[in-house]
Amino acid sequence: MTLPRRQVLAFGTAMAASLGAGLTLPADAAERTLRIGYQKFNTLNILKGAGHLEAALKPLGWSVQWYEFATGPVLLEALNAGSIDFGHAADTPAVFAQAAGVKAVYLAAEQPYPKGIAILVAADSPIKRVADLKGKRVAVGRGWNVQYLLARALEEAGLDFDDIQPAWVNNAADARSAFQSGRVDAVGLWDPFLAGEQIASNPRVLRAGDGLSNNRTFYLAAPAFVAANGNVLRTVFAELKKTNDWADRNPQAVADLLAPQLGVPPAVLKLATERRRYTAVPVDAGIVAEQQRIADTFFRLKLIPRSPRVVDAVYPETLL
Repeated sequence: MTLPRRQVLAFGTAMAASLGAGLTLPADAAERTLRIGYQKFNTLNILKGAGHLEAALKPLGWSVQWYEFATGPVLLEALNAGSIDFGHAADTPAVFAQAAGVKAVYLAAEQPYPKGIAILVAADSPIKRVADLKGKRVAVGRGWNVQYLLARALEEAGLDFDDIQPAWVNNAADARSAFQSGRVDAVGLWDPFLAGEQIASNPRVLRAGDGLSNNRTFYLAAPAFVAANGNVLRTVFAELKKTNDWADRNPQAVADLLAPQLGVPPAVLKLATERRRYTAVPVDAGIVAEQQRIADTFFRLKLIPRSPRVVDAVYPETLL
């Protein structure tokens, strides 16, 4: 099993066409628009909500367009299709994308966020430990960060991925629906969807990421765009540092800022914010080793066609 490339590439192509259809500016003006892909409740989402990046880029002659994606794999296919220039995704989607030949380079990484992913069962479930998942249906998406957590947790419990019945879903909403309806025995979720489910139903956490997955977010971009526009991306990271520093100190304010945008209750966002840190760091040898382990794990499980050399996709210059 590999990434469903035809579907996501079709999405990326369609999005590229829709973006092109919507452009009314002259070509030279269009080329000075930074197209950023982001996902719900993350660093770029906070930057968008703060509204400061547009002002910082204006003296450079650049504007900003923002595009929301439901998952990292789809965001990265849009990047590969040329529909966006820059975005973020979790560790596993980045590995799957590189294995599938997506043209993207790592620019920076976020701090570990192991409590932001978990495998859940219902509060009254007879399943008490990961080993009890043998033969059970688990809702998870291909190429998700929680798929890696699930693979590692099963390995820790002495099971193989083939020992469970993965119920493949396309987004977190479908995963939660399958879990809440009882169609599956367990689910893998990430924040803020994890926090939302914890507040809604108080499920049992079979395994969070601690000790198994650092669950990092990565900033990625099209290689040609980075090479031609390093000054623009340096400005982006400078503004990110300001919002990240603010977010670390003000979890309630982050929740209040994003709740109206996302349609997510502030209590959910506050829970998610309190268990993470937002500081971006260079992709060093240790982080490369983390990503390589993810790649090797999924190749061993025959879930990706090859184990790419992660270091080959790291941009050689720091923009932080």
